[in-house]
Amino acid sequence: MSQTQYFSSHPKLPFSEAVRVGDLLYLSGNIGDGADGKLVSGGIQAETRQAMENIKEVLAKHGLTMNNVVKCLVMMADMNEWKAMNEVYVTYFPEHLPARSAFGATALAMGARMEIECIAAF
Repeated sequence: MSQTQYFSSHPKLPFSEAVRVGDLLYLSGNIGDGADGKLVSGGIQAETRQAMENIKEVLAKHGLTMNNVVKCLVMMADMNEWKAMNEVYVTYFPEHLPARSAFGATALAMGARMEIECIAAF
């Protein structure tokens, strides 16, 4: 089995921001929280944009870009916001769209409207 590496920037939270197994990097779910740890204001599109920027930041720490993302999972508090979320989401993948799953959730951390987790390949 390939060596596994755990990367954490959340010392007070019970998860790693990313885990590398072989040539894959598994990112934990990202919500639209800013550097202050609070959700950005502006609704689903602002939260989606911030979550995607958070994902880009984690990928960059490992020498990757959004082009390396091969799979995403989107969890949404309100599936009626699907179209608005997608309008922002697709702008982060101009060269390819990764495989994706999505589902509605009763509630997400911090009252977020959405959360996105990704898998990227080296």
